[in-house]
Amino acid sequence: FLLGPRKKMASSNNYRQSREDFKKQKELEELRKLAVAPPEVDEEGNMINPHIPQYMSQAPWYVTDGKVGLKHQKMSHFGKTKEKMGLNTKFEARVKKGHRAKKFRKGACNNCGAMTHKTKDCLERPRRRGARFTGKCAADEVYREDNTKDYDAKRDRWKNYDTSKYKDIIEFHNKVEGARRKAKAKELDEKMKRKALRKQEKRKAREERRAAKKKKREENPDFDSDSDSDSDSDSDSDEEEDSAEDMKDDEGAVIQKRDARTRTTVRNLRIREDTAKYLLNLNTKSAHYDPKTRSMRANPHPEKDPSELTYAGDNFVRGSGEVKAVGALQLFAFAKNEDGEEVHLNAAPSQAELQYQAEQKRRMEAANRHRASVLDKYGGTKHLKVPAKELLLAQSENYVEYSEDGKVIKGHEPAIPKSKYAEDVKENNHTAVWGSYWKDGKWGYACCCLTVRNSYCTGSAGQAIANSSAKRKRIQA
Repeated sequence: FLLGPRKKMASSNNYRQSREDFKKQKELEELRKLAVAPPEVDEEGNMINPHIPQYMSQAPWYVTDGKVGLKHQKMSHFGKTKEKMGLNTKFEARVKKGHRAKKFRKGACNNCGAMTHKTKDCLERPRRRGARFTGKCAADEVYREDNTKDYDAKRDRWKNYDTSKYKDIIEFHNKVEGARRKAKAKELDEKMKRKALRKQEKRKAREERRAAKKKKREENPDFDSDSDSDSDSDSDSDEEEDSAEDMKDDEGAVIQKRDARTRTTVRNLRIREDTAKYLLNLNTKSAHYDPKTRSMRANPHPEKDPSELTYAGDNFVRGSGEVKAVGALQLFAFAKNEDGEEVHLNAAPSQAELQYQAEQKRRMEAANRHRASVLDKYGGTKHLKVPAKELLLAQSENYVEYSEDGKVIKGHEPAIPKSKYAEDVKENNHTAVWGSYWKDGKWGYACCCLTVRNSYCTGSAGQAIANSSAKRKRIQA
């Protein structure tokens, strides 16, 4: 009974294909996956993803209608339509209107008495005596969590939120801010009153002192005149104290600026001019920055000169200064402790430093003795006196930048290396060095015009012979 219709449907869906058709279909699928060929379209005009497996995209033989598509994957294809609530679905009231139960019903929530949820799912306040014992039942809720929502509605955190409630939050914060401003203004008024009262008391005391001194001067004409200067200095010091106190608040903090009309204070703030480590080099392949420890171990600008960098990484700081010396001292203390001697760098740093210096001196003396003994036995002291690399290789590691006119922009101009031969040495009674004379492609001595190396100087006679031979050559030419 099933073979006939199944065979007929298989033929309608072209399940039996020739080898060439099957090969073309596979090539077309590969082109679709590579986005070379356009994707397949169903009857509604929707594109079908070519990466969907065949067992999902191909409908079974008993539900297929001979059309391409993914309808067989949806419930509507089987006649089971179920409308789900989406983002725009309006919910009813949370509480039923009308009749409310007056007695506890079997199967209801033991806490509030509603029939729409169980006790463990109740969101009401936990009561000391539940509705099961008191008989006071809450109204049944209309809305409850079920599977009638679609994907977006289940994950919408603002679903069913009333935006008008946010006005209450804004009003609450406005009231808090207004109360805070009033309290601040009242506090500033009290500070100003206290300062004005202190000024008034000091002024009154100053006037009383002046009146007392004036009365003494009237009673005693021979009263010391230095008292006037003392009173003036007292008044000046009082004014300075008043001005200094005006620049401070009640807590003693220095106030940078003060305006009596606005009654606001601006305190001295630290200006942060240092750039963050992760902003020194914005290249993604630069040094790694660890935000947890706030450390950048590598150099963010390895291509620049280290002397021009303001920050060269944490490893540079750890390896500079006296860090290496302290590390060597620590290793010395560890080694001594392993040998049985009590050397503690933290408990007795001076003792450890003295022992370390004595050990270094002993090692240096032993190395020098060993070196001297080897040289005495085998010789070779002359080979140790090697000229500098600048003389041997005519190279150096000094970095120098020049401008177009030849001036030095960066670095120091390297010194001209001297020759490896002895300079300014006059041999065989010559008054000039070898190489001071040049003629016919040959070097010689300028004092006698001889071009033979290590020859004896002939003086002016040699110059005369050279001049006469040159004159003879010119005449012959």
